[in-house]
Amino acid sequence: MALARQVITSLQADGTDLLGLKGLAVKIADDSIVSGSLLTVESNHFCVLKSRGAVLNVYDTGQYALETPDKPLLGSIAQGFFGGSSPWVYEVIYINRSKLLVRNQGIATSAEMAEMAYQVDYYIHIDSKAAALDLITHLPFNGNFIDTREVADYAGPAIEQAVNQVVQVTKMEEINEHIGEIRELVKNHLTEFLQVYGITLNDLKVLILPKDDRMRELISLQAIGLTAQEAIRYYLALRMAEKGLVSAPNAAAGQPFHIGGQPTGFYPVGPETGLQK
Repeated sequence: MALARQVITSLQADGTDLLGLKGLAVKIADDSIVSGSLLTVESNHFCVLKSRGAVLNVYDTGQYALETPDKPLLGSIAQGFFGGSSPWVYEVIYINRSKLLVRNQGIATSAEMAEMAYQVDYYIHIDSKAAALDLITHLPFNGNFIDTREVADYAGPAIEQAVNQVVQVTKMEEINEHIGEIRELVKNHLTEFLQVYGITLNDLKVLILPKDDRMRELISLQAIGLTAQEAIRYYLALRMAEKGLVSAPNAAAGQPFHIGGQPTGFYPVGPETGLQK
């Protein structure tokens, strides 16, 4: 039979935190939790106590003796009666209030239907006890953890919609000129979307690149001042140089390449060549 005044904490035996750098919430459903158990809440956590699906209390940083509808003595007797398990199923849910990094990636199409790869990195945090309640109310547990990957899955469609709103009507070569507009649009959509889950959005970064590697290299060559035709020539020369072809410099300069030297002079066409006049 478990002791009535057990200590409940998110720290493991080796001192590491159950939530780590990716965990947003962790649920501890222990049938030995009874009234009087000591609950420890770290400085970067909130804690929610639930029983039979109902929220009993939300705790800030500190240590608390749990006050539940059952009594410690009665709880121990009941546990003995139920073979060591408590008939009151309590859930202790720790919420991470630290800033966490989330990443979303996807594909959008430009006005010419060229595929563009986008990457959105952003920081989130849970700001208050009310926000912690919104999180566990609207974001369901799939197991005992809610991590940043699940937040990314939920936020993915909202980000994709905001990115496509600008990218789909913009030419590929002009997309980076609108990156500030795209960033603000994604930020507004994402802030509004995450607010329902009690999640506050902090810093956000948007990166959009052509999905095709060759197109990325051609645009990079144009970025150093080459024309479109020169960029294609230099790209060809670089690929030829990788294959060890000695004609690569000629390709870059746009000059012909002759094997054995350039032919010069005039040659008569007569009987000595085997041709008839």
